[in-house]
Amino acid sequence: MHIYFSGIGGSGIGPLALIAKQAGYEVSGSDAQDSSYIKYLTSQGITDIHVGQSQEQIAAVHTSNPIDWFVYSSALPKTDPNHPELVFAKQNGIRSSKRDELLNQIITDKQLKVIAVAGTHGKTTTTAMVIWLFKQLGVPVSYSVGAKLSFGEMGQYQEGSQYFVYEADEYDRNFLAFHPYMGLISGIDWDHPDIYPTREEYYKAFRQFIAQSEHAAFWQSDVKRLGQQPTDHQMVLQENNPKIDQIKLTGQVNRQNAWLVANGLWPILNKPVEELAAKMNGFPGLSRRFEQIIPGIYSDYAHTLGKIRGALQLAHEVAGDNIVVVYEGLHNLRQHFIKDELKHIFDDIKQLYVVPSYLAREDPNLPTLSPEDLKAALSEKAQAHTSPAQLNQELKQKIKQHASSGDTVLCLTAGGTGSLDEWLRQQFKT
Repeated sequence: MHIYFSGIGGSGIGPLALIAKQAGYEVSGSDAQDSSYIKYLTSQGITDIHVGQSQEQIAAVHTSNPIDWFVYSSALPKTDPNHPELVFAKQNGIRSSKRDELLNQIITDKQLKVIAVAGTHGKTTTTAMVIWLFKQLGVPVSYSVGAKLSFGEMGQYQEGSQYFVYEADEYDRNFLAFHPYMGLISGIDWDHPDIYPTREEYYKAFRQFIAQSEHAAFWQSDVKRLGQQPTDHQMVLQENNPKIDQIKLTGQVNRQNAWLVANGLWPILNKPVEELAAKMNGFPGLSRRFEQIIPGIYSDYAHTLGKIRGALQLAHEVAGDNIVVVYEGLHNLRQHFIKDELKHIFDDIKQLYVVPSYLAREDPNLPTLSPEDLKAALSEKAQAHTSPAQLNQELKQKIKQHASSGDTVLCLTAGGTGSLDEWLRQQFKT
């Protein structure tokens, strides 16, 4: 079967293309721009990749080797319903779907059991922890995770594996396409108002995900939040369990994620919870989760309220009160959605710089909130140490001055071309 991946350089589509290649399918694809990840996929044997997404280019691929399945990201039909590749696939009767349908096909073909990690915050780190624990124990595992790992690929199919570990994103209701053997819920808030207009709709989707999971593990606070009645096949964990602090990872959210993993996996790995929890102390972390760019400067993909609170707690644990934050909101729509709850979140830091939000999948009817607008939404206490800023030399010098004076600079970033994260890596190369 020949599968064509549109947006093959992306963090969701790219790993799936690698999984498909390793599972024995023919793979080709395209992206709007070149990237280091495309070069990496090429080095892994996926050589039929072109930059540019015109009908002529996909037609040439189809003529050379007929495409059986066209796979695209959730965002593609929303941002461009007349995308030339999407139109070509429809006109030529090529099977087309988002990534979840193909992934389910691979899971079925290879007779894998799914361990799915879902949640508003913490799911990428938790997914990486699951993968890391399997690898530490030498148990074959296949997986897909939305971040770069120091101990493996972003996606992998391993011959002989029994389980597939998946970061199950709730955006566009993607996670409801799966019926996991084990569902791990890292924490629930309310997000993606473009998909879930009310809090109750968001909670309803998570209740459905849990119901579709043969087994599940989640926190007591989420049981209350969802109004859930746990069954015998569902494990409820207490956030204040003192055993959590026996895990020595930095950051309370990391310790809780590790405890969730240890408890969720002991029936699968047939090891005591305490033994698995102890092994979690060696977890090396992953990219863009309090990742050090250079000494004193960190990048963290924290964009929901829960993630921001978790990143700030971790930073205070590391650096006390000497915290300087550079804040880049991810999506203007989300800033409208959370701005009232941002009011006090930056009260207890030393300095805050607010840069323009990273824009994608936006509602054109919403006015774009500027750094000045976001500053005005903060409390008086926070406004007193907040400055609007741009990604320029002035900001670079301020960040350097803070880091050289002993402050910890925490950059809450989006990702991708033109983001604060990319700018940091360009300006502060090691």
